[in-house]
Amino acid sequence: MEYIEITQRLQKVYDTGEARALARMVLEERFGMSLTDIMCGKVTELSREECSELEKIIVRLEKNEPIQYILGYAAFCGKTFHVAPGALIPRPETEEVVAEAYRMAQECSEGEVMRILDVGTGSGCIAISLALMAREDGKLAEVTAWDISREALAVAMKNNVALGAGVAFEEADILKKAGALEIRKHSEETDTSGKQSPADESRLTLIVSNPPYICHKEKKDMERNVLDYEPHCALFVPDDDPLLFYRNIARYALHTLKGGGGVVFEINRAYGKEVCTMLESMGFSETKVLNDQYGNKRIVTARKI
Repeated sequence: MEYIEITQRLQKVYDTGEARALARMVLEERFGMSLTDIMCGKVTELSREECSELEKIIVRLEKNEPIQYILGYAAFCGKTFHVAPGALIPRPETEEVVAEAYRMAQECSEGEVMRILDVGTGSGCIAISLALMAREDGKLAEVTAWDISREALAVAMKNNVALGAGVAFEEADILKKAGALEIRKHSEETDTSGKQSPADESRLTLIVSNPPYICHKEKKDMERNVLDYEPHCALFVPDDDPLLFYRNIARYALHTLKGGGGVVFEINRAYGKEVCTMLESMGFSETKVLNDQYGNKRIVTARKI
C-alpha cells in the first residue's frame, strides 16, 4: 500500500487536506515514519503485520472514528492524555478554559491553597492540567474532579497516575449534589439547635466545568466522528433546558465557594448572555463572556459575592 492510495481512500470521507493530515499522522505516530520517509515511499516497506494493522486503522477512519480513539491518546496543554470511548476527546479550545481557570484560581486564592473542583471531568484533562500547572509554579492546590460516568473516571484515573497529578476523582452527579445541598440548607435554616449551615462550610476557591451543553436539535449540524463515537451523556442537554447543568453547578457553588470564589464554564456559544443573566440573578458578580481563539463565545466566568 502506498501513501497516495491511503489518502485517496480517506478522501472519500474527508476533504483532501484532512485526509492527507490523517494519513501522515497515522504513519508518523503509529509506524514511526518521518515526512521524508513517507514522501520517499517507505510505506511500501512495512511488514505484513504492519500492513495488516495499517489496513485496520484505515477502515476505522473510513467509518469516521476519531483518530484520537484509534491512536489512544490526544495532546492537551502540552501533555499526552490517554483517551478512549466513554470520555470526550480533549480539544484545543478547552485549553483556553484551563488557562482562564488557573488565572482566576490564583486571583481568588489570594496566596492561599487553591481548592478547585472540576465538574464533569471526562478524561480528567482540565483537573489534571490545573494540578500540574500549580505544581510547576510552586503553588499549593487541592484539585477534586467529579463525573457521573465510571468509564470516564477510569480514563481520568489512568491519566492521573500516568501524569502524577494527584487529583482526587469521585463518582458524583452534580444534579443530585445540588439538590441535596438545597434540601440540607433549608432543613438547617429551620433548625433552632444552632448547628452550622452549609454556607459556613464554604471553602472552595474555584469551580470549573465543561458540562453537557449541546441541544438535541443541534445534532443535524454535528460531525459524524463526534455524534457517532463520543459519549452522548457528556454532550447533550435537553432542548427545553439548555442551562440545566450551569444552573445546578451555580446552585452548588453558592454553598461551597468561599466569598470571592469563582466559577469558570465552557459554554454553548448560543447561550453566553443567558448563562451570565442566570448567574447574576443568583447573586454572582463580575460575569463575563470570553471568546476563544476562533472568535466564538466559549467561556463564562463569575465570582461569588
